[in-house]
Amino acid sequence: MEGKVRDLRSALERLKKIEGQYIETDVEVDPMAELAGVYRYVGAGGTVKRPTKEGPAMVFNNVKGHKDARVAIGVLASRKRVAALLDCKPEELGKKLYHSVDNPIAPVEYQGDAPCQQVVHKVEDPDFNLYDLVPAPTNTPDDAGPYITLGMCYATHPDTGAHDVTIHRLCIQGKDELSIFFTPGARHIGAMAERAEELGQKLPISISIGVDPAIEIGSCFEAPTTPLGYDELSVAGALRNEPVELCKCLTVNEMAIANAEYVIEGEVIPNVRVQEDQNSHTGYAMPEFPGYTGPASSQCWLIKVKAVTHRENPIMQTCIGPSEEHVSMAGIPTEASIYGMVEKAMPGRLQNVYCGSAGGGKYMAVLQFKKREASDEGRQRQAALLAFSAFSELKHVFLVDEDVDCFDMNDVLWAMNTRFQGDADIITIPGVRCHPLDPSNDPTCSSSIRDHGIACKTIFDCTVPYDQKERFKRARFMEVDPEHWLS
Repeated sequence: MEGKVRDLRSALERLKKIEGQYIETDVEVDPMAELAGVYRYVGAGGTVKRPTKEGPAMVFNNVKGHKDARVAIGVLASRKRVAALLDCKPEELGKKLYHSVDNPIAPVEYQGDAPCQQVVHKVEDPDFNLYDLVPAPTNTPDDAGPYITLGMCYATHPDTGAHDVTIHRLCIQGKDELSIFFTPGARHIGAMAERAEELGQKLPISISIGVDPAIEIGSCFEAPTTPLGYDELSVAGALRNEPVELCKCLTVNEMAIANAEYVIEGEVIPNVRVQEDQNSHTGYAMPEFPGYTGPASSQCWLIKVKAVTHRENPIMQTCIGPSEEHVSMAGIPTEASIYGMVEKAMPGRLQNVYCGSAGGGKYMAVLQFKKREASDEGRQRQAALLAFSAFSELKHVFLVDEDVDCFDMNDVLWAMNTRFQGDADIITIPGVRCHPLDPSNDPTCSSSIRDHGIACKTIFDCTVPYDQKERFKRARFMEVDPEHWLS
């Protein structure tokens, strides 16, 4: 496909050339709830409250209160769009990411004046105000405040010097303050902040917004696929076959993504915790990927901002928390992690993996498994157990045969309805740590749950027993090229 994608602007230019994948508007929009309200109908998808749908990426050219900025939303809210931006077929995305992890290309320093530093605002400037400088939207009227939902947080471990990039929930709390939410034990930058706090140190951090989609997808890998010390920017480098370029921040000792639209420079402050809704008092944070609005945390960490730099006429990039965009960013790396672990354990059996919209990319995986010989019977369930170990937040695994399209949930449910018996093909694993944002993972819902965030993980084995394959052959149609009749 012509025109390399290396930043947000080149990504949007590519989408403009693909029918039905891009739309923009000059009609003024309020970033406070209205912008997300519009995109809910245009293309949010995912676990967003119905009515919604999968639709094009959208750029708002006229954002109330931000005359020189635009806002892009939904860039990754379609598997087809992600595939177009990563130069592969939609069904090959997980495998492509898996191979990229094993062949990393480390980032390098940008030579020259970084595009992200064309315009510089420092906290000492008399008119410095995050609310004015960064057109961060709210998803709903209940949000704790304006959120940066696609900020690539980059930091360095104070002991080892290892770098990491991760997406975190960032809420503007004041003219030079952000809150950042660390899921306990789940993200590497959280571990870096905890160690810096133990040492009584501030943790320098950069937040790059509006970047190459390869960076956004790669940043969502987690342990054990990318353990502490693995810089996920190397995944993006492998996806593009050339390194991500970084630049030195102007006010803190850290690097940032050189071709980002915006960069926020700051420090995570030790021994300070922030009430997330201290300004709005709504009791809520923002809509999260399961489709519910999460409660405001009283344990957010504080970032004191030192500077905001950006390109001329910058493009803010954002997403709706429960949208198909989250499914892409969380789900495709999860598919890669599961595929890699099972492929190493039993090569050639697992044909593909899909972490679908209904699970927000995290809670549910469909494994397409091929039993090649009689001794493969039972290995499909072993593959499901490996999937759970590869991704701890996974709750449900559906196992299907190679003749079932794992990306088509109607086909998956067909397999469940014709190849599955509840008393024989459900395997439950109660009392396992899962994800705290699932409201059913709570002692009020089951006696097997000892603490919030624990779940009963479940395997739904919808595969045909190997010795009965002849009984379950799908109707055989003539193979033809329909174009002769449709042209």
